Amino acid sequence: MRWEIDMTEFSYQLYSSREFGPLSETLSMLKRLGYTQVEGTAGSYTDLPALKEALSEAGITMTSGHFGLDMLEREPAKVVQIARTVGMKAAYCAFLPPDQRPVDAAGYARFGERLQKAGEPLSRAGIVFGWHNHDFEFRPLSDGSIPLDEIFRGGPELSWQADVAWIVRGGADPIEWIGKYAGRVSSIHVKDLAPAGEAEDEGGWADVGTGTIDWEMILNFVQDRTDARFFIMEHDNPSDDERFARRSIENARTFLRVQ
Repeated sequence: MRWEIDMTEFSYQLYSSREFGPLSETLSMLKRLGYTQVEGTAGSYTDLPALKEALSEAGITMTSGHFGLDMLEREPAKVVQIARTVGMKAAYCAFLPPDQRPVDAAGYARFGERLQKAGEPLSRAGIVFGWHNHDFEFRPLSDGSIPLDEIFRGGPELSWQADVAWIVRGGADPIEWIGKYAGRVSSIHVKDLAPAGEAEDEGGWADVGTGTIDWEMILNFVQDRTDARFFIMEHDNPSDDERFARRSIENARTFLRVQ
């Protein structure tokens, strides 16, 4: 059964605005542009009462959030408290530093087990828990295995937040991978890539709908094949976060078939 959601209600990863104004101004800007949801990141949770008040004043909900593995493992009660306080429906472990990455298939399978165990307190609280990918999960290991396959083999109950632009940067086909793990996909990071050699001051990322990724095809494939609930705009290094937020939501709304 598909979750009921207005497919035109896009979320926004607050990491995209980390270099800009205070949270209250960011939320006001997002509300003005038509966003109703945001996704939190590590820096969002330092003052939980202030965060809750700012979200309430802006009329925006924090429906999902990113958490580091250390916090998930060492402070599980605090993670659940944060998620419940702001009303999160889903939470994702967002990154694994290069020096902590396994070197073989068995290591990634063990990492999947570790992730699933770390997310158990959230799952027991009724909050979807999963992994957010970057590019390294799609690069073959020496034996030809793919890290994401092994992570999911070790963590059979893990959900997946598919970051499409990172899949492409990993040399993989997002349609193939989202189709393969359609039953795990609970949210999508809607992020675009600039043509090679362009937007180097912004890390090679682009506003959604202005880059090289066929977002119309991907969004409608996701809509048809998965139960993804959250569609989250992200740009890792925008020079102007309001420009990114505005252009991205305007473009993305034209791509989805409203059912």
